[in-house]
Amino acid sequence: MTVNNPNPDTNGSSATDTVLEIRDIAKSFGPIVALKRMNLTVRRGRVHTLLGENGAGKSTLMKILAGVFKPTSGSIVLNGKPYVPQNPRDARAHGISIVFQELSLCRNLSVAENIFASHEPSHFGFIRERELNAAAQQLIRELGLPVDVRAKLGDLSIAQRQLVEIAKGLSLPADVIILDEPTSSLSDSEAEILFTIIDRLKARGKAVIYISHRMEEIMRLSDDITVVRDGEYVTTTEKGRTSIDRLIALMVGREMNNIYPPRQAPRPPAETPPMLATRNLTVPGKFRDVSIDVKPGEVVGLFGLVGSGRSDVMKALFGMYQPQGEIILDGKPLTLASPSQAIRNGIAFVTENRKEEGLVLPHSVERNINMVALGQLAGPLGLMRASAEREAAKSEVRRLSIKTASIDTIAGSLSGGNQQKIVLAKWLLIKPRVLILDEPTRGVDVGAKFEIYRIIRELAANGAAILMVSSELPEVLGLSDRVVVMHNKQLAAVLEADGLTPETVMNYAAGMHA
Repeated sequence: MTVNNPNPDTNGSSATDTVLEIRDIAKSFGPIVALKRMNLTVRRGRVHTLLGENGAGKSTLMKILAGVFKPTSGSIVLNGKPYVPQNPRDARAHGISIVFQELSLCRNLSVAENIFASHEPSHFGFIRERELNAAAQQLIRELGLPVDVRAKLGDLSIAQRQLVEIAKGLSLPADVIILDEPTSSLSDSEAEILFTIIDRLKARGKAVIYISHRMEEIMRLSDDITVVRDGEYVTTTEKGRTSIDRLIALMVGREMNNIYPPRQAPRPPAETPPMLATRNLTVPGKFRDVSIDVKPGEVVGLFGLVGSGRSDVMKALFGMYQPQGEIILDGKPLTLASPSQAIRNGIAFVTENRKEEGLVLPHSVERNINMVALGQLAGPLGLMRASAEREAAKSEVRRLSIKTASIDTIAGSLSGGNQQKIVLAKWLLIKPRVLILDEPTRGVDVGAKFEIYRIIRELAANGAAILMVSSELPEVLGLSDRVVVMHNKQLAAVLEADGLTPETVMNYAAGMHA
């Protein structure tokens, strides 16, 4: 059961419990309408999830709350008073703290310097480094985060950077904490740390606005859930009065059955030789003695806790490291000195770090989609054909349902999920023989996930060899033919996916299996 009243009475809460009210907020960027009519009532000591597809307006609304954007119309009331933040600093001063989906950190600064950026302890303009590190260490200890405060951010994994972003968002007192896809880069064990932090915030009477596409964690954490679609408020409900299926239908505007589509072709026979294989592949300090086979038409899932070396294996297979051991393609040894050499051999890599490694954010959607396929789009004598480039980009936008005003839109202005789809489109355009996927659905909504899963099945049916890393264990089990588990930077097990349980995989990943 859902209620169309944007101000539902939840668990007997009274108006005095309300900390934040958003009333008919709209936002336009020139002719583009990002928000049409948005309503939200947030109460103290509760987790209020904002649920919607990529491009539904969730991040735009949060940036209005954080003082990044100003609304075109509508009003906001915070602690009973009109709230009109002039900038992010003003929002923080009013007790609004946000942890953005796209990291707002500096790679060349230390963890401590990132956490306290803009409010470092100082004396006569000089930063007190000892005091800074001590304060950061105390916060990290209180939050239970496995991060060294003196480490350079650029030396950390994406997951560790996400934890630093969370610490930064909690470094100042706040009445309302906004968490925008906070677990998109985290393993299950790291997500548990975050969930414990959220429980503590609730106990202290803080209000948490939570944005996520992971339905299981939404149903675990939420007290109240608001669904938005196409920039407009749909409904608000208590968690106990709804279900995952119902929420998905409200979010995408249609019923969805079985998010993991079935195979489109039989599995390759056991005697089929692998298209891609590694033998004792090693990058000192990153991983060691990794031997994997991936047959044409097969999806092999690579799972491990953060720090297990799983993403580094992907990078080695794309020529980003020069490993020891062997890489074998179509039965022949392959030496990869660079990513361009990997691409020439039909290997594509969808990176987990779309912001720094997957996209050129200031360029257009068209330019990003076509950047790898320019050679095949060129005409005689290598001359570029504008019409072919535009049609190719439009085709991929339609194929992946990328929400953009046009293919000329700047890629960096799109939502994180739509950026992720551009990264995938870029590689699909060259029709790769080997597709390496590192967190392919990070920050992507349920409807878009289904489309990506369908394309993975389609590519496998057409004979591509697919190697996929994902922190979402249900995703690994739902798509893979076999699962390779890593622990402590080496292989722990190679398991058939049929009948495989999450408990078995986690035991191997945690090094607990006998």
